[in-house]
Amino acid sequence: MRALVTGGAGFIGSHLCHQLLVSGWSVICLDNFASGMHRSVARLLEHPDFRLVERDVSAGPLSDDFRADRYFHLASPASPNPYTPRSYMAQPLETAMVNSIGLRHVLDLAHRHGGRALFASTSEIYGDPLEHPQREEYWGNVSSTGPRSCYDEAKRFGEALSMIYLRKYAVDVRLIRIFNTYGPNMDPEDGRMLPNFITQALSNRPLTIYGDGHYTRSLCYVQDLLEGMLAVMESERPDAGGRVYNLGNPEEHTILEYAKMVLELIPSSSSTISYLPPVPDDPSRRQPDISRARSELEWEPRMPLREGLARTIDYFREVTTPR
Repeated sequence: MRALVTGGAGFIGSHLCHQLLVSGWSVICLDNFASGMHRSVARLLEHPDFRLVERDVSAGPLSDDFRADRYFHLASPASPNPYTPRSYMAQPLETAMVNSIGLRHVLDLAHRHGGRALFASTSEIYGDPLEHPQREEYWGNVSSTGPRSCYDEAKRFGEALSMIYLRKYAVDVRLIRIFNTYGPNMDPEDGRMLPNFITQALSNRPLTIYGDGHYTRSLCYVQDLLEGMLAVMESERPDAGGRVYNLGNPEEHTILEYAKMVLELIPSSSSTISYLPPVPDDPSRRQPDISRARSELEWEPRMPLREGLARTIDYFREVTTPR
């Protein structure tokens, strides 16, 4: 069995490639390294069933050399931080294209050769939600012209495009909405909340909070997310094609609470907390309703937050400590 993973050198993609190899799959990892990192897949290069192709999936149709039994479309910048060059704010056109044109190239390949496809959508399609927690049936509260629309609306369009291929061409495509995820292989410089907090604490710099710290997020450990993703892909439910699943951890905390937890887990740090102006269009609350995944897939997160944070801090110590 062979899998194609676009964005396979990214944070989640690199973990997925590893998990598939461990499970006996042959894996093609396609990445242009706009936000992925070579070091995340460096060890995988030694595996005989792993193939890395450096390419932009949006650049043109995929040849039959990329055909597979499973197609995972994860390629996309995901950090909203406007102050880092690896974020979708800094790469708005590329972000819009990879979630539309890039996805179409993957779906065209699945249409020609069969196999299942999975589109990694996002909790950001809910925008600044008027419903809390967010269910899959909620249509969202998104600004189509705001600075985050290059990501939010591109993911919404990707879901619509997936459904077109399912209804018109009978492509078996699965949809997941990923909520905030964390763990090893995160990019220390991608500008998201936890990488910022941990790298700042390890270097004794102030932890920067955008806004007053009372916005909330729900963090899911990456291994838990992978188990949910694979459960969706391998589901044999008759209605699995086109069925949407929230994948995330419903345990909700404020940004300020996360900052304090990081400082507690890095007791050697002399960092303080500083406050900066809020990021434009930043959602005030984010919490998944995972009732559907629980009942239909028997999936829910298992990693305790503090243990997951400790593992993530150990990773950041390793990759950021001068040698």
